[in-house]
Amino acid sequence: MREGHDGTGPGAVTPDGCAVELYSRLPVTDEPDIIAAAVPAGAHILELGSGVGRVTHALVERGFTVTAVDESPEMLDRVRGARTICGPIEELDLGETFDVVMLASFLVHSGDVEVRRGLLRTCARHVAAGGCVLIQREGEDYHTDLPRERVDPTGFTVRIVSAEPVGDGVNAVRAEYVFPDAVWTQTFRSRPLTREQFEDALEEAGLRVDRYLTEDRIWVRAVPEARSARRSEKTQ
Repeated sequence: MREGHDGTGPGAVTPDGCAVELYSRLPVTDEPDIIAAAVPAGAHILELGSGVGRVTHALVERGFTVTAVDESPEMLDRVRGARTICGPIEELDLGETFDVVMLASFLVHSGDVEVRRGLLRTCARHVAAGGCVLIQREGEDYHTDLPRERVDPTGFTVRIVSAEPVGDGVNAVRAEYVFPDAVWTQTFRSRPLTREQFEDALEEAGLRVDRYLTEDRIWVRAVPEARSARRSEKTQ
């Protein structure tokens, strides 16, 4: 397990506390619509942290070519219709670039600053010239509007129970997923980022915000920042 991460419930649990069987049950929501509206039709997408393919499969059905990356072989065993690569995202170097690189599931909020830097460097390393990076952020009240719960129309309940400080600006977040026949929990480390802190982290990796895709600024389209532009700004 990654430090500070844990998970309980039936079936295999990944190093970051995600239960494979749980994620196989979770429905896709509006993610494919947001992604499709922000990228060219038929684009080749590098999906970092694909899990079981919850979003992958919806994108493939829409005509996108997807390369799915996850550090859990049990997760990738559930992926269909996409090329799969198993390994830590922050260490990935495929020697190729993609029209779109996607970093969803709030991974940019990793409690470990070096892991976050590695994730964003992986994004920058693999995005093609003229391409884009799609990032999913936490909502601005994610760590304060607690406890909260949502009853999904398909018949299960999601609860974000707590976000307890563990030092250095990081919280231990606990989530519960309650189904009629099973219960899963997940505990993980998350670092809240203000909009300014998020944009600074992008800049450090050679990226910049192109636009926020949703009113709540959870989904972001970023693009590579030209080196010449960065040098010019720093001399002004």
